[in-house]
Amino acid sequence: MTTATKSSLHPETAQPKEAAHMKTLYLIRHAQSAANAGGTSLPDREISLSAKGAQQAAELACRLPANRRVFVSNMRRTHETAAPYCARHGIRPEILPCLNEFSYLPFAAVQGLDASARKPLAEAYWQRADPHFRAGGGADTFAEFDGRVSDFLHRAWPSLPHGSLLFGHGIWIALLAWWLSGNYAETGADMAAFRAFQSSLHVANASVWRLDGTETAAESLRCLPENATEF
Repeated sequence: MTTATKSSLHPETAQPKEAAHMKTLYLIRHAQSAANAGGTSLPDREISLSAKGAQQAAELACRLPANRRVFVSNMRRTHETAAPYCARHGIRPEILPCLNEFSYLPFAAVQGLDASARKPLAEAYWQRADPHFRAGGGADTFAEFDGRVSDFLHRAWPSLPHGSLLFGHGIWIALLAWWLSGNYAETGADMAAFRAFQSSLHVANASVWRLDGTETAAESLRCLPENATEF
């Protein structure tokens, strides 16, 4: 797998910036989920929003710009976060699988556990720092997760319409930021460095991130303030 560097994200053959058409997408981390609130484990794709998350999703529907294309991951929590906005504007969300979050702990290992009981298992996984290790059936390897972000940058980005709203996930947004900073995500050392970076990057529930670039390459990512009007 080719890891993105600044040169691969901005090839020398691309148009000069002043001649290129610019594009902006908005990444929205899903609202607070039952798992974020410390609830008992469910299969990752079935995790729903908490009561607080439902309120956050309703507030997003009023804050986000009207009548944009909406993309969600396969995870229920992104569908529920986008639902109030889609209902408000009569929009049908479209599933973009490369937005799927990193599901590294198999449900069989965490079934019946709350957040405090899951934490040692998560820490052990990251301490192993093996990009190709699969913890069990249905779980991702870090290499597979990294490949999804690569697919987004190199395959999905050029076709996504300017101004689209993408409802996604926290670790996913962090790995995108890692890529756009020119970092690698291939070796165990890369994985450990990314974990330190991701742990220090605050990707709040229902936060909105602005992703700018040309029509062919994403270039920069920043979190918008809660009262942002620059859509």
